[in-house]
Amino acid sequence: MVYVILPGFLLALGLSGVQIGAVVTASLLGSAITTILVGIYGHQVAPARLLAMAALLMTATGVAFGFASSFIALLFIGVIGTMNPSAGDVSAFLPLEQAGLSASVTDDQRTAMFALYNLSGALVGSIGALCAAAPLWFVHRQQLSDLFGYRITFIVYTFAGLIVFMIYRRMSVSAQAKPTGNKSVLGDSRRLVFKLAALFSLDSFGGGFAVQSIFALWIYRRFDLSVSTLGVVFFATGVLSAISSLISVRIAKRIGLVRTMVFTHIPASVLLIGVALSPNVWLAVTLFIVRGLLSQMDVPVRTSYVMAVVKPSERAAAASITNVPRSLASALPPIAAGWMLDRSQFAWPLLICATCKIIYDFLLLWQFRHIRPPEEQ
Repeated sequence: MVYVILPGFLLALGLSGVQIGAVVTASLLGSAITTILVGIYGHQVAPARLLAMAALLMTATGVAFGFASSFIALLFIGVIGTMNPSAGDVSAFLPLEQAGLSASVTDDQRTAMFALYNLSGALVGSIGALCAAAPLWFVHRQQLSDLFGYRITFIVYTFAGLIVFMIYRRMSVSAQAKPTGNKSVLGDSRRLVFKLAALFSLDSFGGGFAVQSIFALWIYRRFDLSVSTLGVVFFATGVLSAISSLISVRIAKRIGLVRTMVFTHIPASVLLIGVALSPNVWLAVTLFIVRGLLSQMDVPVRTSYVMAVVKPSERAAAASITNVPRSLASALPPIAAGWMLDRSQFAWPLLICATCKIIYDFLLLWQFRHIRPPEEQ
């Protein structure tokens, strides 16, 4: 919900494209910093307690954004909060989730499990996108300002954080149990994981030029699309992304994890180029929705691959090492994207995103096509 209205909220406050990009960057940097802290100290704290702490931070972030007005305050909140300006897999707690879920299933079930994990997230996110315009509809009926409607959305975000906190507080005893305190470290897999982290960082660097909030900013300015229409667009892409998670499992069983990542990712990048070059809003929206069926197919497969090519004892460390650089890499481009959109309505950020992702795909296929997970050997 928030990533749909965030550009409109910041525009209503009078921020420029560069400033909006800076707020997005600050939010992504905040996620990266928290990911680092979880990687360092997470082995000392029960997973359920960490997740509950994240929910409280989410609640505080919603309150702070709901009342903030100055650019500096928004930057500060972005860095220390949990606001996610994208609907993607940028989360400080992915390392804990990925390692824990991998340990709960066999090798043959791992990819399907991550597909269901992403399916649920995509469906809930798409419903949130569809509901994003509801507060604006309400304030228009009451003849109040759009800015007030945006602030109501952040209050809804706050209550969502409280609900999540209560859910985590009621998690099972095993999830509440304190870990052994032995920090997960990489052994023989170190070089392999570092190469994967470098490639994933290139992918995320490109993705940072077209995170949902930046895409929303571009389409707001280029085609003057309303929040309600954009919410429907993101809902449709979210549903297709959810469906694609299940399809990716079948494809991976036929052609392998690496080829599934590459052969679904490249067409998605080509469609993004088509979005950037579209002469009218309906063609741009249509291509963007179709892209939703392909763009996230690699996510459960990628996670499954990382967990498969390392030892079980190395999974938490591998997840942290591959996720932290990704978070940092995606945090840098939004400022540059905002600067570009301040100077031109042409979709340079989208073209840069697609180019980086295509380069990443070819490098991934070249370097890892012969390194197979246990279920493919």
